[in-house]
Amino acid sequence: MTRRTACGLISGFATLKLFADARPDSFRVYSDAPRLFLRPQRLRLLRRERERRSLRWDQFETLWAGHAEFPEPGWAAALRYQIAQEEEAGHRALTWAAGSGSDVRQVALVADWCAPLATEAQRRAMTAKLSAAANAPMPRNLNAARDKALAAIVLSEQDQDAAERALTDVFDKFWMGAFLPALRGARLRVGNADACAMYELLHAFRDNLGFDLRETFPDWFKHYPILHIMAHYPPPFPGSENEYRIPAEKDIARNGPDLKKASLSRAAELALVAYDSNAPETQLVQGFLMNDRFLMRGTFGITYEMMWANPYQPGLSYYHIPFAQHDEIGGQLFVRSSWDDDAAWIGFFDGQLQLFKNGSATRLDPNVTREPLDIEEATVFFARAANRFQVPARPPDTTDDVFIVGLEPRKAYHVEIDGREMYEDVADPGGILFLPGLSGGTGVRFGPAPVLK
Repeated sequence: MTRRTACGLISGFATLKLFADARPDSFRVYSDAPRLFLRPQRLRLLRRERERRSLRWDQFETLWAGHAEFPEPGWAAALRYQIAQEEEAGHRALTWAAGSGSDVRQVALVADWCAPLATEAQRRAMTAKLSAAANAPMPRNLNAARDKALAAIVLSEQDQDAAERALTDVFDKFWMGAFLPALRGARLRVGNADACAMYELLHAFRDNLGFDLRETFPDWFKHYPILHIMAHYPPPFPGSENEYRIPAEKDIARNGPDLKKASLSRAAELALVAYDSNAPETQLVQGFLMNDRFLMRGTFGITYEMMWANPYQPGLSYYHIPFAQHDEIGGQLFVRSSWDDDAAWIGFFDGQLQLFKNGSATRLDPNVTREPLDIEEATVFFARAANRFQVPARPPDTTDDVFIVGLEPRKAYHVEIDGREMYEDVADPGGILFLPGLSGGTGVRFGPAPVLK
């Protein structure tokens, strides 16, 4: 065991204790209806958007008046009822939720938001669906955890004990027992689309239990907003209603852009900003959101725009984000040459390396690739090709961030850089070593460090 490994274990024990201490005081729900997402300040903002005839409201109104078919009909109708206080929309939402509606998230929102209009028969039908969700086995993913939590919160007025058991189950068994260990162990990546369910779960816990789930893993949540931005391919995709930023996906080369995932990625960004508008990382996300050419105008995305967007919230330009972002917790790497739409982009995630250049994404095999990937802001070397490299030439007085990929995850290596003493470093969970600020022409040598017994 190396000294660095031993120190890491000691630090890990302290961190685990911190995680154990981060816990809601109680899982009893005492908040007033509506309990899901529509806190008083948010509801006031939404109703002002209608009064001001904002761009988002006008688009939502146009689709509604034109009898457009919303993919999430219960939520769309319930949202209209809450904003416009239009009872016909509320009754339409209740008819769907008590009848054919099977999406737990939407049924929970309708049951919460449209409760004053519900008949006893509708209330019983919705309660049966939500009870089944709240009493379901431990969730296996963020969507299921979000649904179980929303169902429990809505049921809390009728059965506090059952709601408390369900919320405890979500926190102890899923969040602390499965989700966070997978994040810490780099066995799970929260894709951009999956983050929408994650932030809706965060909203539900904070609004009703007074607890910020980010406290259970603050380091990861602090860096997630920037990684989320970087995990997009550079060029926008021209959709029929608006342009889309396409999130990085493992099978993008084979399957092509998924516009629903792109919509959920933007929805996650909107919910992220609504959750914490003051953090510098969040303000960069707000700057990323503010270009109206990406405003979702279709029947799926407009409800998320209407629900979460705050165009009056100031943002910071995402151009301030460094072009190379290394995720040491998850073993990921994202690099781009500029913030222009025609930029080159490198992504190392889900155990694969992708290069996006000249309009297409290519998956690279470190066992085959020999030449380094050099996109000016950073250089990526392949460890399996050699154990010594030379940094490409750079203009005088400039340095380069260097990343070595393809190493054995969490293994210690001896690194020797020209003009410096040899030192020991440990590859991250993805098998990446980060060497910052090297001048052009610098030589680098490395090899496995001996294990002390």
